[in-house]
Amino acid sequence: MSRSWHIEPHFSQRNNWLRASILGANDGLISTASLLMGLAATKPDSSTLLITGIAALVGGAVSMAAGEYVSVSSQADTEKADLAKETHELTHNPDKELAELADIYQSRGLDKALAYQVAYALTTHNALEAHARDEIGINTRIAMGYGRTRKYRFNRLFT
Repeated sequence: MSRSWHIEPHFSQRNNWLRASILGANDGLISTASLLMGLAATKPDSSTLLITGIAALVGGAVSMAAGEYVSVSSQADTEKADLAKETHELTHNPDKELAELADIYQSRGLDKALAYQVAYALTTHNALEAHARDEIGINTRIAMGYGRTRKYRFNRLFT
């Protein structure tokens, strides 16, 4: 008989897109409204006001998309470099890395023997994932998905 585990959803790890979307929408609305209010003070005709508003919205959207793309890309590149460095260390200094992981678990309250058991078990299962998560603070499942994230966020602008 298979076991079904209910894992309650947590949103704090996934709220970056929401925060960026709210920031972008707020920035776009305020900057466009401010531009249009300034222009309206000069009493332009309605077509000038409309074209200016559309240009401001498109320019703001392209700017936010480019900024988000660069931001996500730089984070992905940094995390990729950290993962490469950790892979090198795991290959060339496995005992030191095991001790390092055990020290992390000891600092979280495990006794030394249990910390080494946990470190050994996690290293045996997936050393890079364990070190990325507990030493560097990178979720490798998220980090490996940055390419899809970049493509999605950039394409979202145009759909």
